[in-house]
Amino acid sequence: ASSFSPMAITTTRTFAQTTSLYSAPPKRYLLNYEYIPDVLEKRGPYREGHLGLAKEMAAEGTCVSGGPFNPPGSDVPNGALFVFTTKEAAEKFAAEDPYIEGGIVTKSTISEWTVAIGTN
Repeated sequence: ASSFSPMAITTTRTFAQTTSLYSAPPKRYLLNYEYIPDVLEKRGPYREGHLGLAKEMAAEGTCVSGGPFNPPGSDVPNGALFVFTTKEAAEKFAAEDPYIEGGIVTKSTISEWTVAIGTN
C-alpha cells in the first residue's frame, strides 16, 4: 500500500498570501438613474445630448459602459446604469446630462464598486 496522502502535501495560505500575486481589483463608480414613467414620450428633446455626452466620455475612457434597464417583459426603461472609472467622471456626467435638467431622471445615485469578477 502506498503511503502517499494528498493531505500531506497541502499547504495553508492566508487570503493576503493568495491575493498578493495579483493586482488589487479595480474600483469603478456606478451612476444609477431612475426615470419618469413616460420616459419614451418625453426624452426626445434631450436624447441627443444625453447620448452625445455618454459617447464623448466613453471615447475619453472615463465611461466604461452604460445603458437603460427595464423590468422583465417591459419595453419601457425605468432607469439606467453607467459605469465610470472615477467618481469625478460619474459626477461630471450627472452634472452635465440633459436628462437630469430635462426632468427625465427622478433620482440619481453614485456608488463605489469593486470589480471582483470580470474586467469591467
